[in-house]
Amino acid sequence: MHVAVISIALLGLLVFGLGLRVSLMRGSTQTVIGHGTDPTDPLHKMVRAHANATEYAPMLAVLMLIVGSRDPAAWMVWTMVAATVSRYLHAAGMITCVSLAKPHPLRFAGALGTYVCGLALVVAALLVA
Repeated sequence: MHVAVISIALLGLLVFGLGLRVSLMRGSTQTVIGHGTDPTDPLHKMVRAHANATEYAPMLAVLMLIVGSRDPAAWMVWTMVAATVSRYLHAAGMITCVSLAKPHPLRFAGALGTYVCGLALVVAALLVA
């Protein structure tokens, strides 16, 4: 359960950290709401990174909580770690890329890892039920 709780806390840190960064960027750019559509705009990239994190982190957290509460197998624990790392890789790829309109290796690895780990956690949740 410790790994599940730590992973969930790190996902929370990612969501709230990205949200804080969006708020700070809005203040520095005097943008109260919305953002430009330019895929190279730092605010646009940060908003999208935050939005994407908030789309996946809650479901991953629920799955981790379910699996972690039931004496998970080692592969299930490592999947929680990999899912968490994948979300951070994806966010880093979105923030550091030159443009969201072009592929970025970190973004790709993070998205692929999220899908694979997320589906594995769904299977794990069914196995421990």
